[in-house]
Amino acid sequence: MKLSHLAETLIGSEIIKLAGEIKEKQAKGEKIYNFTIGDFDPKVFPIPVEFENEIIQAYKDKYTNYPPADGIAELRKAVGDFIAEREGLTYDPASEIVISCGGRPIIYATYRTIVDRGEKVIYATPSWNNNHYTHFMEGEHVVLETKVENDFMPTAAELKPLLKGATLLALCSPQNPTGTTFGKKQLEDICDMVLEENKSRGAGEKPLYVLFDQMYWVLTFGETQHYNPVSLRPEMKDYTVFIDGMSKAFAGTGVRVGWALGPKHVMSKMKAILSHVGAWSPMAEQKAAAKYLVQKEAVNKYLAHFKGEVEERLVKIYEGFDALKKAGHAVDAIAPQAAIYLTIKLDLVGKKTAAGTVLADQAAVTSYILDEAKLAVVPFYAFGSAKDSPWYRLSVGTCVKAEIPEMLAKLKATLEQLQ
Repeated sequence: MKLSHLAETLIGSEIIKLAGEIKEKQAKGEKIYNFTIGDFDPKVFPIPVEFENEIIQAYKDKYTNYPPADGIAELRKAVGDFIAEREGLTYDPASEIVISCGGRPIIYATYRTIVDRGEKVIYATPSWNNNHYTHFMEGEHVVLETKVENDFMPTAAELKPLLKGATLLALCSPQNPTGTTFGKKQLEDICDMVLEENKSRGAGEKPLYVLFDQMYWVLTFGETQHYNPVSLRPEMKDYTVFIDGMSKAFAGTGVRVGWALGPKHVMSKMKAILSHVGAWSPMAEQKAAAKYLVQKEAVNKYLAHFKGEVEERLVKIYEGFDALKKAGHAVDAIAPQAAIYLTIKLDLVGKKTAAGTVLADQAAVTSYILDEAKLAVVPFYAFGSAKDSPWYRLSVGTCVKAEIPEMLAKLKATLEQLQ
C-alpha cells in the first residue's frame, strides 16, 4: 500500500544492514570484533559516577514531569557556563541555548528551521546523516567528496564554487565518521568565505547558515586542537548553529541530553518546532546534568581518564595498522586526532582469497574481512562516499583493550591468505 513520498524514497541505513549481519554471526556463536558502533559499551565506558548519582537522586525527588520546551533554566545556565569557560563562547541561556534529547532532534530542528523545499544544502562526504536530513527537507543535495590529503575535511577552495544560492552549510569537527578535525587556517578560510558570501546577498535574501556539529569536541588527542567558527570569527555568531551535548563527551548516548547554541531568532523557532515534536530531554536527566556540569573538579577528572582510555585504544590499533602497512599489506590509517573513530583503509579489491574468489568490490571486501578476520568496520560509502572508496570507520566505543592484539593478529592472518 502506498505511503508518503518521503517514506517511499528514504534510503535504508547501511550501518543497520551491517549490524544485522553481525548479530546473525554472534547468534551462531562467532566471536566478532565489532568496531562498527558509534556508541559506548557502558561496561567499558560508564558515564561519570557523579552524574549517575544525580540522575538517580532526581528520579527519587520525583522529577518526572514535562520540562520546558527549550530546557530547564538551570541546565541552560550550566551549559552556558560550561561552554564559556571551556570554549570561550558566550551565549545567553534565556534566548540562545536550547536543550533537547541528544543531538539528532536539534540537527533535525536546525534543518527544519532554516531550509525550505528545493533549497540547496551543502555537505561533504563522508559525513553522518546529512543526506537523510536533506532528504527530509526535500532540499537540493550539493555534495562535496572530500580527499584523504585533507584528512577527509572540506576546504574553502572546494566549497567556494558551491555557495551561490545555498541556505545551509553542514560542517562537523571532530568529524563522524573520520575522527579528523579542521585545522585553524582551514576553518578560518571557510568562515571568511561564508561571511563574504553573506555580505553579497540582498537584504531580503536568506543568508547562508552554518550547522556546526561539535558533539565530539572535548575528545581531542595529542597536539590536536578543536577550533570553532565563532571563536575564530566572532561575526559568524549571526550565522552559526552549534550542535553539542553530553552524548559523546561523557559517554552518555542513552542519557539523551543535548543542546544547540545559536542566534536568538533561530533558537526561538527551533524551540517552537521541538515543542510540537516533544523531543525534550527527560526532566530528571536535565536536573542531573545541571548539577553535574558545574562540578569542575569531577568533570576534569572524568574527562582526563576517559580521553586517556579512548586515545590508548585508537593509538594501539593505529600502530597495528601501520605495522601491517610496513609489512606490505594493502592497508593504511590516519593517525588519531579526535572522537572515538579511526580512519582505516582496506584496499583489497582485486585480491584473490585462499578459496580462489576475487574480491570484486568494497562490499565484497567488507564481507570478507567480517567472515575471515571477524572484524566489523563501516565502509565510508555508508556515509555517502563513493561505492569504490576503500576507506572505513573503526569505532573504539565498545573496544576491550585486551582484545586488540588478538584482533590485529586475526586480521594479519586473513591478509596473508590473499594473493
